[in-house]
This record gives sequence, C-alpha cells and structure tokens, in this order.
Amino acid sequence: MRKLKLIWDFKGPEGIKIAEHHAIHLKEFIEAENYKNLTTGFEALNEFHAIAFLITPEEQMRPLRDALKPHRGQVAE
Repeated sequence: MRKLKLIWDFKGPEGIKIAEHHAIHLKEFIEAENYKNLTTGFEALNEFHAIAFLITPEEQMRPLRDALKPHRGQVAE
C-alpha cells in the first residue's frame, strides 16, 4: 500500500513555529474526523523554511487533500 505525504510549506523567520502550530491543527482534524492510520508532524528544513505534513494511505488522499488544501504532495518514503 503506497503512502502519500501532504505538505504545507512555511517560510520566513517564524516558519518553524507556524509549521509546529499547523501540525497541532492537523492532529485535531484527524481526531475530530476519526481518521485512522495517519501520521502528522512538522520538520525544519532550515532556519527559514519548515513544513507541516500528513502521511496518508493513497486511497484516503483525495478527501483529505480537498478538505485541507495542502501546498504540495509527494510519495512518502
């Protein structure tokens, strides 16, 4: 089963804090909507670019993408 990573990019001096906060909202969404088998978090790519992400099985991607409007996506490693 292929997994996809939905990604939100945050840039600038506050990017890491914003990505961390966005990951909290993603976790709240997952719990409120009773989704299973999803992973969320954030990652600092450098001091001015961070991402929040959600990893989902491919078959659940479309409703999540449509509801959450990620900036981009990729196959999860």
